Amino acid sequence: MASDVATSHRPLIDPAIPRTGATRWIVLLLLALAGTAILWLSARAAVPIGPVPVTLQTLAVLLIGAVYGWRLGLATVLLYLFEGAIGLPVFAGGGGLAYLVGPTGGFLVGFAAAAALIGWLVERGAGRSPQTLFLAMLAGDALIFLVGFAWLTSLFGPATAWTAGVMPFVLGDLFKVTIAALLVPAAAGLARR
Repeated sequence: MASDVATSHRPLIDPAIPRTGATRWIVLLLLALAGTAILWLSARAAVPIGPVPVTLQTLAVLLIGAVYGWRLGLATVLLYLFEGAIGLPVFAGGGGLAYLVGPTGGFLVGFAAAAALIGWLVERGAGRSPQTLFLAMLAGDALIFLVGFAWLTSLFGPATAWTAGVMPFVLGDLFKVTIAALLVPAAAGLARR
């Protein structure tokens, strides 16, 4: 009984990761690279509407946090940010250090914080149901908005940050959170079969 409770809070990807040895590190690296590829692809689906484009990156971050857990989720997003910082064109508008200090920089940093928070909450039982997973993902999404809004405020002031960086995204992000909160339990069900 106790082992069932303990395993129910492991990240979804956990059974695919070897426990020890070099193979463990190779699998972790490959998973992190796969996650950065998903983030890159999600950035390609961009609709420019102002200083911050609409992308599918938030959906990818929600899924990475919930499926990978907080450690691998955070490491994956940090690797993605590193790839962009060194100039790889992985962000919606390209790459480079200048991009990280531009209008979307706060949201990108918020991705790392959100993946860690969602993964941490899932590892503590928030993934038990779509409802609790939705709340964990909503908290992660709110953290992305908070960091992004704070950064935009430092660049443009609070009024512009609110109208250009928050309001256009609220309904779309609620939809992304809902989709992600339904996808993870569905994937978990398929994985158990």
